[in-house]
Amino acid sequence: MERKIISSALILGITAIILGAFGAHALKKVLTEEALVTFETGVKYQMYHALFLLFLGTTALVSDVVKKKVFQLVVVGVVFFSGSIYVLATRTITGIDFRPLGIVTPIGGALLILGWTALLWNLTLRKK
Repeated sequence: MERKIISSALILGITAIILGAFGAHALKKVLTEEALVTFETGVKYQMYHALFLLFLGTTALVSDVVKKKVFQLVVVGVVFFSGSIYVLATRTITGIDFRPLGIVTPIGGALLILGWTALLWNLTLRKK
């Protein structure tokens, strides 16, 4: 499980760096300042959670069952949250009108919160 979590963290980190550079250079010329800030929010949250998964994959403080649940919450949360933000921020150049499905973003955010909360809950319940 640790190898899968760490590999996923590295993929999220690598793609966050690529998307951040893409936003800072290529998208800067075609998006509004507001859309760029929105795009950057997706990148930041993706990177934060890549680092979170690195911690999760290397810690011995929780069981593999807990790691798996937190991992699933975080990965789906990042895809929903950051992914929907990328689509929303670039809709003027992609032509994809994602606004009717805008509920995906807060669902993704809720999943990320649940991932952090699940880890906290299990650390709190853990016997010393």
